[in-house]
Amino acid sequence: MSVPKELLYTQEHEWVSMEDSIATIGITDFAQSSLGDITFVQLPKEGETLNKDDTFGVVESVKAVSDLFAPVTGRVIEVNDPLAQAPELLNDDPYNEGWLIKLETKDIEAELGELMSPKDYEQYVEDKGN
Repeated sequence: MSVPKELLYTQEHEWVSMEDSIATIGITDFAQSSLGDITFVQLPKEGETLNKDDTFGVVESVKAVSDLFAPVTGRVIEVNDPLAQAPELLNDDPYNEGWLIKLETKDIEAELGELMSPKDYEQYVEDKGN
């Protein structure tokens, strides 16, 4: 299981990368592996505002349908459009080509503080046994 050290993580197996006020969000290697072959991804439209914990999309695989939850509050400024035609990018490269959305954020320090460090996420997955 790959857990990049520069990212933050959620209990819903999503990751967040912050660059200035832009949050890039995706699903973890653990999530894509658990889902199996991903066959469909539904994402929000650019311009939508998401609050932390809002459902913002769906990932469907041969095993399950899973909701996606916003780990932080922000306005959608970019959607990874290639996923519509090639959802397998989530399986192949969940931390790079398989990112989901980018949010423009404001004053989310408290929300970021609620996310897990890579070490905490690894322990969370190990403890859950899932």
